[in-house]
Formats: sequence, C-alpha cells, structure tokens
Amino acid sequence: MTTQAAAAPAAKSGHAVELALLLVLATLWGGSYTFIKIGVETIPPLTLIAGRTLVAGAILLVVIRWRGLALPRDRATWKKFLFQACLNSVVPFTLIAWAERSVDAGLAAILNATTPVFVFLITLAVARGGKVDLRKAFGVAFGLAGITLVVGMQAFNGFGGELVAQLAIVLATICYACAALFGRNFTGLDPLMPAAGSLICGAALLTPVALAVDRPWTLNPSHESLVALLMLAAFSTALAFAIYFRLIRTLGPVGATAVSYLRVPVGVAIGIVFLGERLSPTAWAGLALVVIGVVAMTLPERKAG
Repeated sequence: MTTQAAAAPAAKSGHAVELALLLVLATLWGGSYTFIKIGVETIPPLTLIAGRTLVAGAILLVVIRWRGLALPRDRATWKKFLFQACLNSVVPFTLIAWAERSVDAGLAAILNATTPVFVFLITLAVARGGKVDLRKAFGVAFGLAGITLVVGMQAFNGFGGELVAQLAIVLATICYACAALFGRNFTGLDPLMPAAGSLICGAALLTPVALAVDRPWTLNPSHESLVALLMLAAFSTALAFAIYFRLIRTLGPVGATAVSYLRVPVGVAIGIVFLGERLSPTAWAGLALVVIGVVAMTLPERKAG
C-alpha cells in the first residue's frame, strides 16, 4: 500500500512534465508559421525547407556529440530514419508550403489540426481485436470541435474553392499521423537519435532538389529571413523534434499529436498577450473544448488490478 501510494504522486508529477513539454512543443511549432512567413519573403519555400532540415540536423549532431553519444550505424535503422523523414518533413513540409499559397490561414489551421483524428482512425483500422478507447475518441472529437470554434465557422466558407490545395494539406496531415504511428519504432532509442537521423535524411533528399531548382547561390535573402530560418531550424525543428519523439514514447501517438490542437490556442494566447486581441464567447468555448480534449487524449491509461 505504501509503495503504491508513493507511486501515484510520482506518476502524476511525471505526467505533468509531459503535459508541460506538450505545451512547449505547441509553442515551438505554433511559432514556426511566423518564421516561415518571414523566411519565404526572400527565400523560396523549397530552399527554406531544405535549409531548415539541414541546419536542424547539424545542431542535433553537435548535441549528440556533446552528450558523448553516437548515431546508430546499422542500415535497418537508417532505412527507418529515411522513411520517417519522408512522412514527417519532406512530403508534408513541401505540400503545406505549396498549398498555403492559396488556402486561407483559418481553414489551413483546421485542416492541419486533424492529425489526431487520422491517428485515431488509422489505429482503429489496423488494430486486430482491440477495443475502442472511448476516452481518446471523445478527446479527438472535442479537440477538433474546439479548434473549429476558435478559428471560426466562417473558415469553412472557402472549403472546396481550392480543392487540390486543401487536399494537399489533408494529405500532409495524414503523413504526420503516419509519422506519429511509425515513430513507435524508435522507442528503444534516445529521442535525439530519430530526431537527428530523420532530419539528416530529409536534408539529404531536399538539398539537391533545392540546389537544382532554386539555385540558392543566386539569391539575396534579407537579414530578417536568415534570422527566421535559423530560429525555425534551431527551435521549431531541432528542439521540437527532440521533444516530439520523447512524447511519442511517453504519451503515445494520439497523445503526442494533441499538439496539433494546442497550436491554435497558443497562437490565440500570443495574440491576446502581445497584440491586445479579444476573443468571442464561441472562441472561449472552443478553448475550453480543446483543453478537455487534450486532457482526455493524454491521460495515462488505468491499469487493471
């Protein structure tokens, strides 16, 4: 009894740490949209994405060396890193960068926030004989409804207008969902390893294409765009990926992708604090639904007995 009683507060404390990291990740990824917007003003999207993965991978390599660790050298692990890179950066980054040229920000935010939905549906489809986790199902539904209320129903006014671009964002979201599920293959590794390995593979795929298409040596990027690229790579990619792979291990794929819901409230909070913006009553209701949804999606499962 004493041991179990002592373990309960420790478990709650550990869960609080994971939720805090989830909020940090939401902030890092939420800020990436601003960095991208500033970056693409003078840097083509493909070059920006290639630079993002290249610089972030280099930063994580330095951190790994500093910690006295070494990346795996077996071919099987690097094949997994390559596949993860395609799912988590190469394909979705490119699709979203292309699609957001014509899709309104509000609708893009809602479409991008559907990652937990696809994680839940894919898990349900591939599970054999497994029972539906109703708590997570309610969490997914509440979170998505909350995001819709925060962004505003008017965001759906443009739905279908740029159908190909909108489908590209949905495809990118499905890639993120598959990446979260595939990320369970790295649970035996330090989170820095799949983060660095997938970014290195992503850079290896994107850099030659960017060199051939954009000819970056002919560009004249502004100081602001270069700073945005460095911030995007260091914080919204290198640090964010390290946290992300840890959360896949501790919270599971559905819990880790709850960050998709948190990104919008974080952006809203930044607007309230720094820009003096105000929320409508429906937006406040949406924020409440998001919080309920995230809690339901991330609570650890009760063990029988």
